[in-house]
Amino acid sequence: MMDEYDLVGVGIGPFNLGLAALADPLDDVRAVFVDARPAFSWHPGMLLDGARLQVPFLADLVSLVDPTSRWSFLAYLREHDRLFPFYFAERFHIPRREYDDYCRWVAESLPSCRFGTRVEAVRWDADRFLVELRDTATGAARTVAARHVVLGVGTEPVVPPPFAAVLGTEVFHSGQYLHHVPALAGARDVTVVGSGQSGAEVFLDLLRRADDTGWHVRWLTRSPAFAPMEYSKLGLEHFTPDYTRYFRHLPQPVRDRLLPAQWQLYKAISADTIAEIHDVLYERSIGGRRPEVTMMPNVAVTYAAAATDGYALTCRQTQQDREFQVRTDGVVLATGYAARRPALLEPLADLIDFDEQGRYRVDADYRLSVDPRVTGSVFVQNAEAHSHGVGAPDLGLGAWRSATILNALTGGKAYRLPERTAFTSFGVGG
Repeated sequence: MMDEYDLVGVGIGPFNLGLAALADPLDDVRAVFVDARPAFSWHPGMLLDGARLQVPFLADLVSLVDPTSRWSFLAYLREHDRLFPFYFAERFHIPRREYDDYCRWVAESLPSCRFGTRVEAVRWDADRFLVELRDTATGAARTVAARHVVLGVGTEPVVPPPFAAVLGTEVFHSGQYLHHVPALAGARDVTVVGSGQSGAEVFLDLLRRADDTGWHVRWLTRSPAFAPMEYSKLGLEHFTPDYTRYFRHLPQPVRDRLLPAQWQLYKAISADTIAEIHDVLYERSIGGRRPEVTMMPNVAVTYAAAATDGYALTCRQTQQDREFQVRTDGVVLATGYAARRPALLEPLADLIDFDEQGRYRVDADYRLSVDPRVTGSVFVQNAEAHSHGVGAPDLGLGAWRSATILNALTGGKAYRLPERTAFTSFGVGG
């Protein structure tokens, strides 16, 4: 007999893990979540000492929907006898390593989470999905049936075309930073490309190591400034369900123009990290010294090649329209992540309605538009920025999205969600 589920989750990152946690107490939802990795880990290459989440601890897996859940961050602290230390620490923004540990605790505790299991393919068979699984340790294959499927496969690192041919030990994406930084030990010059939060944290870490290593640390970005993230209280209302609803009803051409213009909402740097960088630079400049750093905004790297003494980068200052050359021994690409269409969906490709740019069409309940013959639903998590706005990758909206998906499965019975979540009225009417 084939195992049958109401919901099969593909991938166990924070978003599908939050869905698993919110589904756990629901008797009428039989769910299983699978991931090819042997255990939960969240950006292990960027778990730097001192790095904190950019969202408050209430943006855990469940609290903004159900603060009484046994899977809340406060429940994790209680389970690990850390409530009093947390209380005295007075930290609204928790260490990134602690968030990783919290999620691992939930993933290891939930019976619906199965690691070491790869999804090979998802097919539609008359009235159900067939999800083909493979045990990553033994190679054993099996198939389970599902009424619905939710994709939480995450995003993939973006490698700019100029760097594709030189990726390796000394040129790597920031997601692998802690794994690769030891290979830079003998370098004289290290370059960071990209000025989001990851780029700032990598630059700061390299800067702190430079006293021992003697590195010249360079920071290049196409952005017009090393700019702070918008973190005013009303500005943060862009990360509410109210704004998501407003954005979703805009015409697609308007959404496509608006999203890049909002880069300081989601691609900039926390003010605390900027202050830490400035503090280090200030300390290094005492006594008339000049820190061994170069920081340049408005710079696009147009070409990269291996050279006899490291790597040669051809760069262009975009406002001056002037080209210049850089020689460096290593490059850390803090160039972000992008949504991906997993190969496991290929059997469904002809049944999914993609837009003119090959992106999913996603409805208000995070359900893909599919052929009417498919009576089950395929939901997505963090693959809908083009249709739902800047909140798609934000941890603070994860619990809301999960509850919305569960309400779609249960006819609205799973969780009560407030109708209004912002003081701002983003549009007229409707």
